[in-house]
Formats: sequence, C-alpha cells, structure tokens
Amino acid sequence: MDFLQWPLWVRLALLFVAGCCVGGLVNWGIYALAYNARSISPWSRVSAEAPRRRWLDCLPLVGWFRLSRESPLHGRAFWHRPLAVELITGLLFAGLYYWEVDQRGLLPESLIKVLNLPGNERLRREAFVILHWEFLAHAILASFMLVASFIDLDEKTIPDEVTIPGTLVGLALAALVPWSLLPVMILVQDRAAGLDRSLSTLTFSAPNSWPWPGELQGVADPRSLLLGLGCWWLWCVGLMPRVWRTRRGIHTALRIFTARLTREPLTRWLLVMGVVGSLPIAATWRYASGPHWQGLLTGLIGMATGGGMVWIVRIVGRVVMGREAMGFGDVTLMAMIGATLGWQACLYVFFLAPVAGAVIGGLQWLRHRDPEIRFGPFLCLAALVTIWGWATIWERSLPLFDAGWLVPAILGVALLAIGPMLWLVRLIGDLLTGRRNRQD
Repeated sequence: MDFLQWPLWVRLALLFVAGCCVGGLVNWGIYALAYNARSISPWSRVSAEAPRRRWLDCLPLVGWFRLSRESPLHGRAFWHRPLAVELITGLLFAGLYYWEVDQRGLLPESLIKVLNLPGNERLRREAFVILHWEFLAHAILASFMLVASFIDLDEKTIPDEVTIPGTLVGLALAALVPWSLLPVMILVQDRAAGLDRSLSTLTFSAPNSWPWPGELQGVADPRSLLLGLGCWWLWCVGLMPRVWRTRRGIHTALRIFTARLTREPLTRWLLVMGVVGSLPIAATWRYASGPHWQGLLTGLIGMATGGGMVWIVRIVGRVVMGREAMGFGDVTLMAMIGATLGWQACLYVFFLAPVAGAVIGGLQWLRHRDPEIRFGPFLCLAALVTIWGWATIWERSLPLFDAGWLVPAILGVALLAIGPMLWLVRLIGDLLTGRRNRQD
C-alpha cells in the first residue's frame, strides 16, 4: 500500500518517529560541527573520560534517559536539551506535514475551492504529490536551520559545514524536483475550449509579469546561463577567507587581501567547488530546459539575493558602527534559506527577522546589558513563519511583485536606509552607555 494512501494518523505517527530520528542527526551536528566540538551526541566519537556507550543509547528520546549517567562528565541535566531537540524535530515534521499536506496551508482558499470542484481529481492528485515534495524540502531546510540556530546560540557563530551542504541540497532539490518550490498560483482555463488546468510553483520571475525574465528562460539564450553562473560564483567567492583593512592604505589592504586568499587551503577547495558546480549548472541549462532549469535558476537567484541582502547590511554596519552588525554566518544562512524558498520569500524573511530580533535584543540589553544578538535563530524563525503564512503572503504580495523593476529599486532604497538607522542605534547606545557610566 502506498504511503500517500495510508490513514493520516499513521502518516503523522511515522513522521514523528522519523523526525525524532532526524533530531538525533541534528544533535550530532550541533555538538560535532561546533567550533568547540563535544562528544555529547551518542553518535559522536566518545572521549577518553566518557563511559562506553551501547546501541540502546542511540535510540531517539529514550536513549537520553540512559545517557543521563554522563552528567558528571557533561554537566548536570545536560541531556534535557538534546532530548528536547529530538522531540521538537519530531513535532515539527508532523506539524509541517499536517499543515502543508492535509490542511493545504500553502494554498490560498480560492485555490483550495478550485481543487474541490467536481471533476478535478487529476488536479487534486497533482497537488497532493506537489505538496509532499514541498514538505520534504521544508523539513530538510528546518533540520539544517535547527543545527545552525543552536550552534549560534552556543557560540555566536554559524559554521560553513552546516550552511554549505544545506545550500547544495536546496539547489539540487530545485533542479531535480522544481515542484518542491513554494506554490504561487493555479491556472484555470475553460475545459470546453479544450484547455487544461495546472498547478504552478515559484519561479524567479513569478508572478510572470516582468518583461525581462521571459527572455532569460530559453535554452538558446546564454544570458540565463550567465546569470546562474554569476550567482554561483558570487557564493563561492563570498565563502573564501579574506581580510580587508584599509588603515594602512588601499595598497596594503590589497596585498593582505591577496596574501590571505592565496595562502588559505580553503580557497583552492572553493575554486574546485566553483568549477565542478558550474558543470551541472551548464548541463541543466543545455539539456534540461523548462521547469528544471527554471527551478535551478530560481534557487541560484534566491541564494544570491538572500545572502547578498545580509552581506550589504554587514558591510554598511561595519562602516557606520565600526564593528560587525551581522556575522558572515548569517550571510551563508540566508543564502541557504534563499536556495530553498526563492528570492521573493527572502524579502519577507529579511524584514521579519529584525522585528523579533529587536524585541528580544531590547529585553536582553535591559536585563544583561548585552548588545550582542544571535541573529541566526531569528532568520530561521522568520523563514518558518514565512512558510506557515505563505498563502496569505503571496496573495497580498501580487500587487508589489507586479511592479516589475520597482521591486529591486524599493529594496535598494531600504538597504540604503539601514545606514542612518544603524547610526541612530549607535547614537542611542552611546548615550545610554555614557549615562550608565556617569551613574556608576
């Protein structure tokens, strides 16, 4: 019997168990990929001080009750958080499936009504399969985001070992299964006229009202290939280790910049990744035109747009505030989100995350006088909120995206406005710090 035909409660139960098992991998990533790696996960290499572990210790959830015996080594009640991580992952998988597939939460009400019309069995089956692929893409993204969020909370950093594989998986899904991208519309035509009905998913040109994207979708047009390769190499070069300090002049800055790039072994690996990755991009453009190339190009543009927006904020913050406004891990994290969700959704993630960050950051400053905010978890939370409310977000965004070239213009103005905002934040912070120092 096909899994898709099983009763809902059986599918939810199996997905909860699968999510708990994936939560074990998430825990492994949290402790093994961190800068200060620890052997807390039962799948990690056991340290010399740790007692020998058995296969029962690796069971989801219940294994942590057995591992509580290692409290003298890792700290009292250390096992509470990894147990909660596995439980949260299981609930997240089941909850995502219930919302996206059973409740069709990604589709607006108007489209659901069309699906429920008599005679639309084929369209319902098509939507059912598409929603499953979208759930799979979002479950994988959520798993990577959980690893990144907890490492960021622990160490104020997001390792590339998390975001690079997550981005590559997002791009691969967009190319191989383009219907795993977010749904955007349903095309309903008159059957009496001999036409058909189809469900559409997100493309980089959605809602297909701009004049230029149509020219870039054809295989014969090399501009779409250049656009995709440009996004890919921007990401690869952005990951390269580099230092840019102009205190001793531009000439010295360039010399140090070049020396750092040439001496780091990571640079050579990233160059190899850039060349190797360019081959499947070109092959998809040449031999897999249509939905597969459009899906890959959507992921590449989403990756470049998501990472680029945070990168600009990082640069502006350094110029205005004299320090890093956001870590580069946030740049790679946003690129990973953009590769899976597309650039349109990235706009909402980019502007939703600071709302929660400002509230939590303000409370954190008032309580601990700590101005450093771990921004990665807020980007991940904003991505989940965007997925959850995508149906409403997209319907209300159509007039905005129909504005064509006005969209990047508005985005550019918003990014430029970040400079004065950060300057005002710095001014307020200096005033509060000076007042506190006078009181002390």
